[in-house]
Amino acid sequence: MKTKRLKNSELEVSVLGLGCMGMSEYYGIRKDAESIRTLHRAAELGVNFWDTADTYGAGANEKLIGKAFKGRRSEIVLATKFGSVRGKGGSFLGINGRPEYVKSACEASLKRLGTDYIDLYYQHRVDPNVPIEETVGAMSELVKEGKVRYLGLSEASINQIKRAHDIHPITALQTEYSLWSREAEDDLFSLCQELEIEFVAYSPLGRGFLTGQIKHFEDLAEDDARRYLPRFNGENFQRNVDLVKHIESLAHQKGVTPSQLALAWIMAQGVTPIPGTKRVEYLEENVYSSEIELTPAEIARIEEVSPKGIAAGDRHREEQIPDWSAK
Repeated sequence: MKTKRLKNSELEVSVLGLGCMGMSEYYGIRKDAESIRTLHRAAELGVNFWDTADTYGAGANEKLIGKAFKGRRSEIVLATKFGSVRGKGGSFLGINGRPEYVKSACEASLKRLGTDYIDLYYQHRVDPNVPIEETVGAMSELVKEGKVRYLGLSEASINQIKRAHDIHPITALQTEYSLWSREAEDDLFSLCQELEIEFVAYSPLGRGFLTGQIKHFEDLAEDDARRYLPRFNGENFQRNVDLVKHIESLAHQKGVTPSQLALAWIMAQGVTPIPGTKRVEYLEENVYSSEIELTPAEIARIEEVSPKGIAAGDRHREEQIPDWSAK
């Protein structure tokens, strides 16, 4: 597995990471034993950049990750997040960026993970009721205490990133990015380049749609959260299936899978994708994408069939869409 140095850091990570959210929530039935096998296989293949959050499975995902890397902590570059608060029974209680919460959330994550430090600590969503300077100030104290090595933000706006970076260097910005979610190219890419912030892409396979595996709405389990997302509903669903057919055709011409083509395209942009899976076979398929070289002509053709804004429907429900214009 090829590696790269995350910007504004000394972290050496695999060029393709592993998103762990779906192992514990949202995408069907939890299968912890299968997820552990996948995590162990990831380590064997050199995929060392693992991404979790305290909200995934209401803490269950962090516990799973901690169990998986027990005895091999030094091999893993661990990223987790705070700020999306869950209550008893898993209810969602909103966003919290208050300094005292930052510190208590970190302590809770360290305990669940079974480690004494976090390599990359993200604010999962910016709290609109707390100045980001206060939140990042508290995060920077965790760095001074040795509990966190580097800081990140997720789905933050241009102004929020600049204000945060003035308080403490931001190592990574995690935002949705894929062949059907290219909005970040407008301004976020240039800002990250200017401030030397790593751009980390979550949902790089369009929550599974770009794999070509989802052909019918009924392919999604009844408890699959994607059933409630605009791109997976109504007329949007079929329009997006038709979009993926074009990507499948290009992948076939290249002799790779749609997933591999989509991930190779992302890495060609200089972006670090963290595709999620709980199955070894899909992990291994994704890993091969790091070996694929795309020519300028192939990249141009991919972007021609999947231009910015091509996907039908919003990427989140209306109440969940991040405000990239926030001050």
